Amino acid sequence: MVKIIMHGCNGHMGQVISDLAEKDADAQIVAGVDLNGAEQNGYPVFTDINACDVEADVMIDFSSYRAADGVLDYCRERRLPLVLCTTGLTPEQLEKVTAYSKETAILRSANMSLGVNTLLKLIQDAAKVLAAAGFDMEIVEKHHRLKCDAPSGTALALADSLNEAMGGRYHYVFDRSQVHQQRDDLEIGVSAVRGGTIVGDHDVIFAGPDEVVTFSHRAYSKAVFGKGAVEAAKYLAGKGPGLYDMQDVIG
Repeated sequence: MVKIIMHGCNGHMGQVISDLAEKDADAQIVAGVDLNGAEQNGYPVFTDINACDVEADVMIDFSSYRAADGVLDYCRERRLPLVLCTTGLTPEQLEKVTAYSKETAILRSANMSLGVNTLLKLIQDAAKVLAAAGFDMEIVEKHHRLKCDAPSGTALALADSLNEAMGGRYHYVFDRSQVHQQRDDLEIGVSAVRGGTIVGDHDVIFAGPDEVVTFSHRAYSKAVFGKGAVEAAKYLAGKGPGLYDMQDVIG
């Protein structure tokens, strides 16, 4: 049984993960940390992370970049493995993640979905065959109307995965409205759509002469990210210092 501290436990994702862990025979949330100190799930909740004295095997953080420094300091001090799901970290915080991973295990990923991380591997195999044969590569991502950043971190991770498979020779084009010319052979186009309540759609398109191959991932609820976080926590518990990602979890 892996014992978990849930940081951001009373937020939407914290509640999703609490529900998933309750149904998982191999995981248990033993404490939570949240500015809203309400105890909603049967475990103690601390409003100050430094007051949390509950023994655990790993922490999951799904909160805000504003809290990331405190989370990283807490986990380094206690040598507590950390599944860091919070996005929008500053360059300074990313440097801290790298530095602290030399002292405790930290798992960070652009997307916690098991499906997306499997997709990252599949498109590399496809690129080595199709892009090498002259197929053009395009990524289209769609998210809800409230999402502020574009393109999504997952779209960029997909582009990076394609580029890595092709030896880093490609460059990215994000806005064709300003480029009045034919696409070149070494570009990856990335397009963003914002509207409604779309949780997250990503299409990776390989377009060649007279045929198109598309890899698609659709997230129908945020539970897919919570499921990945719980699996990551079970994987990371007991691991030595190092910087891990979801590719390690899915093997």
